[in-house]
Amino acid sequence: VQLQASGGGLVQTGDSLRLSCTASGSTLDYPAIGWFRQTPGKEREGVSCLSGTDGFTFYVEHVKGRFTISRDNTKSTVYLQMNNLGPEDTAVYYCAVDSTPWLAGCPLTLHEYDYWGQGTQVTVSS
Repeated sequence: VQLQASGGGLVQTGDSLRLSCTASGSTLDYPAIGWFRQTPGKEREGVSCLSGTDGFTFYVEHVKGRFTISRDNTKSTVYLQMNNLGPEDTAVYYCAVDSTPWLAGCPLTLHEYDYWGQGTQVTVSS
């Protein structure tokens, strides 16, 4: 599975961006789809995940109320809508999918995810 994240860019504090994740030649019909981010010198961290089984969504505390994860009806694209961005959101953002047949919910730990896309850079200026 080849995933591709897109939609990053350079924005100002308070602006919004919508990231997209697609899979080459297939859909994103997986039990879990996650968004992660990484800044230089730091470990990659989970941001949000979506359960493909029951629609459950999860957000880490510092993005709750600002970020929204969703998937289109064709299950071909997963989005991360990011509002009210701040400099602390500057990072390379990655999408990933987990093929584990979770019955419910979604994990947000790196080692659970099987396939990763290349990242897309998000830079928020102050």
